[in-house]
Amino acid sequence: MEPKLAHICHCLLLFLPLLSQSTIAKTLSSPNHNSINFIVSSCHATRYPNLCVKCLSSFANKIRRNENRLAQTALAVTLARVHSTTVYVTKLTKARRIKRREYLAVKDCVENLGDGLGLLAQSMRELRQVGRSGRDRDEFFSRLSNVETWVSAALTDETTCLDGFDGKFMDGVVKSAIRRRVVHVARVTSNALALVNQFAARHK
Repeated sequence: MEPKLAHICHCLLLFLPLLSQSTIAKTLSSPNHNSINFIVSSCHATRYPNLCVKCLSSFANKIRRNENRLAQTALAVTLARVHSTTVYVTKLTKARRIKRREYLAVKDCVENLGDGLGLLAQSMRELRQVGRSGRDRDEFFSRLSNVETWVSAALTDETTCLDGFDGKFMDGVVKSAIRRRVVHVARVTSNALALVNQFAARHK
């Protein structure tokens, strides 16, 4: 495993409590309707509201009606899914019969996704500090601005991943498999960014 990916795996482990199966099971067994309504309402601000609700509703009891927790959970879900996609795409570099140009495109894609993962992990750490900023509004908005910038950059990295597969000569199983997964994580990231932006806007 490459050093960068290993570091991201370590960062991901720090945020797994947000995504634990026990949390999901507890939420599903005792749904908090007010929290679900809060999630549904908040997801209206995203480009993909149905996907937003689907990703976050399992964590309703964790989120409750807290905007910071909502944004943190959205980022944690995004981090987990981008990590999973990065691992999948990395394996394709070792696929049999992969063409040279496909290999190079996949390798570039892995690098872009890895950069995005780093930015998302950094965003998670920064957003956690937002809640500890107390009454220091300058620090509060400075940290939020950092998160907005980094998540936006991560989204750019994800979409850039597909650039190497432009053109019909790149059509095939490899391109289709990567495109399907990267488009999904880009949408999840876009939603997380919208929720962070909404959180920031409501405190200005």
